Amino acid sequence: MTEKRIVQRGLYFEEFEFDTVYVHAPSRTVTEADNVLFTTLTMNTQSLHLDAEWSKTTEFGERLINSMFTLSTLIGTSVAQLTQGTIVANLGFTEVSFPHPLRAGDTMTSESRVRSKRLSASRPGQGILEFEHTARNQHGEIVARAVRSTLMLCLPSEV
Repeated sequence: MTEKRIVQRGLYFEEFEFDTVYVHAPSRTVTEADNVLFTTLTMNTQSLHLDAEWSKTTEFGERLINSMFTLSTLIGTSVAQLTQGTIVANLGFTEVSFPHPLRAGDTMTSESRVRSKRLSASRPGQGILEFEHTARNQHGEIVARAVRSTLMLCLPSEV
């Protein structure tokens, strides 16, 4: 009996559909350790992320999760389902917003939808997709939103 092998991959350009919400799993519960590690690795010395005592004096009353961690995690949660092995490059981000803060202990869920889709005029076998990515906390509040343009592989040609 021949062993069947399935390799996890993202979707090819032609496989993406409009009017479809791609819900990403698993969700991600964020910890203080995540925040401190990311913040120090990226040299972001903002006290709002590192100094618990100072943060108590702000309108938030506590440290907040670094918004760049939130954005990175939002995009990262989409990779296995959408772009693993099928992306050529990120072309850019627009409309990035953080309407509600993410806090240590929050569980972030994320989803994506296709905003636009076209074949590349200059790169045969590739297409440009524009995604709208949205992250929410466990209360359903939007904690991050971003529009991302990507260059994606088209389905391989039959040889």
